Amino acid sequence: MRGLKTRTYHLFISHSWSYSDQYKHLERLLQQEPHFDFKNYSVPKNDPVHTNGTDKELREAIERKIRPCSVVLILAGVYASYSKWIDKEIDIARNSYKPIIAIEPRGSEKTSQVVKDNADKIVGWDTGSIVNAIRESG
Repeated sequence: MRGLKTRTYHLFISHSWSYSDQYKHLERLLQQEPHFDFKNYSVPKNDPVHTNGTDKELREAIERKIRPCSVVLILAGVYASYSKWIDKEIDIARNSYKPIIAIEPRGSEKTSQVVKDNADKIVGWDTGSIVNAIRESG
């Protein structure tokens, strides 16, 4: 594979900071996948717009993050049903013509119907499935 150029995928990973363990675990899985490069455009936890910004400022920050992305990943745990920002992120992704990949958490009995209804692809919590869906969508 010497000399083979790997494409870098620009990803927005939607998540709730209240459930950041799943987000961090997904990021580690993607980082460990051989021959898969990505740049994470998610709004970082330490970004002051989370705590000091208005809803309008946070929406604009999310739009700026999603705009250059090729794919939007949404962790489809049931908590997604309760986040007002998931709806906004889905709306932004749809209006920007970005494919949405829903990732169903391992062992989850319930997943967000809103996320599943808006997803272009739904995959399980398996690195190969996630990476293949990104490659096919992005």
